[in-house]
Amino acid sequence: MNLHHVIEAQQFDVPTMLKLFDTAAKMETVVAGGGITDYQNRIMATLFYEPSTRTRFSFETAMHRLGGHVISTENAAEFSSVAKGETLEDTIRILNGYADVIVIRHKEVGSAKRAAAVSRVPVINAGDGAGQHPTQALLDLYTIRKEIGTIDGLRIAMVGDLAQGRTVRSLAYLLSKFRGVTMYFVAPPLLKMKEDILEHLREHKVSFVEETALDKVLPEVDVVYQTRVQKERFGDRIADYEKCRGVYIINQDTLRGMKPKSIIMHPLPRLEEITMEVDEDPRAAYFRQAQNGLYVRMALLTHVLK
Repeated sequence: MNLHHVIEAQQFDVPTMLKLFDTAAKMETVVAGGGITDYQNRIMATLFYEPSTRTRFSFETAMHRLGGHVISTENAAEFSSVAKGETLEDTIRILNGYADVIVIRHKEVGSAKRAAAVSRVPVINAGDGAGQHPTQALLDLYTIRKEIGTIDGLRIAMVGDLAQGRTVRSLAYLLSKFRGVTMYFVAPPLLKMKEDILEHLREHKVSFVEETALDKVLPEVDVVYQTRVQKERFGDRIADYEKCRGVYIINQDTLRGMKPKSIIMHPLPRLEEITMEVDEDPRAAYFRQAQNGLYVRMALLTHVLK
């Protein structure tokens, strides 16, 4: 298994993902034992131009658990030379002299690909605007496999902001590589899944259904993947945002319509789209999902730093 840059979900095939998941399972044992010191001479740079809690902290914790070191900025647009007009490419070239791997989050689609084009050291995409978030999709798949037992034959509802949600885009690409998967895209018309993803699924003969009513698909699916309506992606289209927010809310009524062994996932942060009363239900997997991000990102780091 050879990994260098991690830019988009399409670059992963099934054998690579399964190998990565095996490594992630081993990392759970590593964390339980307090970590290792194998990477004590390695440095990771986290370069975040957009806010993050889970992704940034889990990557940084992953590097510390592996025995490595971290240099970081949480607001690169303001607290780096970008504020003086430095290009992304020049920033990456400079960091190549300091770090062994660069984890980048940026507001612009394609920014991670631009960074990788000028970088000798591995670049990992931690989210590029409304483009992709491949490491989130990998931890999502790892969670599904761990919770459900299999990915082949999965029936999953992706709910909410599908037009602007980078997590569901990456997840759709990865799921399309497994057998017998059916995806239900549940969204209001303004936020429906974009045509490039739908065309990819048609091309690969992957079954999908577009729907606006969540209650219609609840009895059918193994996973409900809820997402936040992202106000920050609407810009000045406040009226559109107000039309879409609160359309789908998972609560006790939702739970009654779901299969007993199904699960609820969410990339987080959540607002009102999952009520707190749902947290106590064993089908609420989103906090376990976030924890799995640490193990998957530890696994990714071990493979790109070989």
